[in-house]
Amino acid sequence: MELTHFNEQGRARMVDISDKEITVREATAQTTVRMYRETLERIKAGTIGKGDVLAVAQVAGVMAAKKTSDWIPMCHPLALTGINIAFSDNGLDELYIEGTVRTKGKTGVEMEALTAVSAAALTVYDMCKALQKDMVIGPTQLMAKTGGKSGDYQRLDNPQS
Repeated sequence: MELTHFNEQGRARMVDISDKEITVREATAQTTVRMYRETLERIKAGTIGKGDVLAVAQVAGVMAAKKTSDWIPMCHPLALTGINIAFSDNGLDELYIEGTVRTKGKTGVEMEALTAVSAAALTVYDMCKALQKDMVIGPTQLMAKTGGKSGDYQRLDNPQS
């Protein structure tokens, strides 16, 4: 597979997508935040002093997806048509964050989905760090993507199952 993010001088460039076909594109990413059971219980009970952790993390994920091209230099600014951030947990010590992003355009939304879950996880950390500084974020990974020239992708292994 040829990498297209390099110009004729071997330097980084933003890929020209002018001739690409407009299609519906969707990507889903996941990450995990590992923490003490007590921290997870307080998040779920809504007793963290800074407020509703999951509500704030959800908004952070949506905002981050919309601003991905501001963070990642070679990403195209995209008109996103849908963003969903969902939370689940293992009932013990892991909070799972899943983000799905959609657009109808010329390039995919994998980076937007990965950025969304990363920002949501960092927000969880920020809001809970007074309770626990040794939380661990990750792995962060693309789970699926549809649309575009390279076709569909579905991750076969899911460490969160």
